[in-house]
Amino acid sequence: MSAPGSSEPFALDKYIMHHITDSNIWQLPFLPPIHLPGFLTIQKLILILGAVICVVVFCFLYRKKDRVPHGLTNLLEGFILHIRNDLAIEFLGEEDGKRLTPIFLTFFFFILFLNILGLIPIFPTTATASISVTGALAFVTFVLMTGGGLVKHGPIKYMRLFVLPGVPAPLLILLTPLEVMSVFIKSFALTVRLFANMFAGHIVILSILGLVVVLGVAALPAVLMAIFVYLLEVLVAFLQAYIFTFLSAIFIGQVYHPSH
Repeated sequence: MSAPGSSEPFALDKYIMHHITDSNIWQLPFLPPIHLPGFLTIQKLILILGAVICVVVFCFLYRKKDRVPHGLTNLLEGFILHIRNDLAIEFLGEEDGKRLTPIFLTFFFFILFLNILGLIPIFPTTATASISVTGALAFVTFVLMTGGGLVKHGPIKYMRLFVLPGVPAPLLILLTPLEVMSVFIKSFALTVRLFANMFAGHIVILSILGLVVVLGVAALPAVLMAIFVYLLEVLVAFLQAYIFTFLSAIFIGQVYHPSH
């Protein structure tokens, strides 16, 4: 298999892995590659840019004091109020919900900005396609579940949460370890869900575009499919940021208010 007009074989798998693997070589379209400093990789650069965008948007562009929100502030207010009222307060109650709303807002907007940055063509990969990044985000949820549960209930009452009431003692021998494991499983699920969706989306787009390189003009209709998948990925960027925030609120709420 070779690219049209070239005698050298074109390895589609290597082409894809080159574009989704983290590196300190930034390959811009139609420009020579940029060698980033040794301590900086593309995914780290995206993480820094995502954090900078969050600071700029909410410290300088978002006008909280406006009586009548308009423009960007009005758009952001819709997301903020929904996350506060329908996620945080709904699953954690009035007091805990309002206290943890900044955490959930940070989850949503930081992940959203990272996802969108990864869709810009100048970036060959995205930070949320790295399991170390999604794992770090899920670890924050894990700390809020365990550490927050210990602070709120105390060690003894917190451990009792894993002992299901009304269950016969022989079954508790089996179910209690599973309940303990469920805390780690929930965090693992958050990690894999976000990573897998963002990673898979980039692979699909690159695979479709790779067909054009392999097959030439005959595969040009595949470009339309790639554009469709790209637009779908924009929706996925919002959806995955929301799902991560939504599940985090549920998991933390189950620990803080087990009776609900």
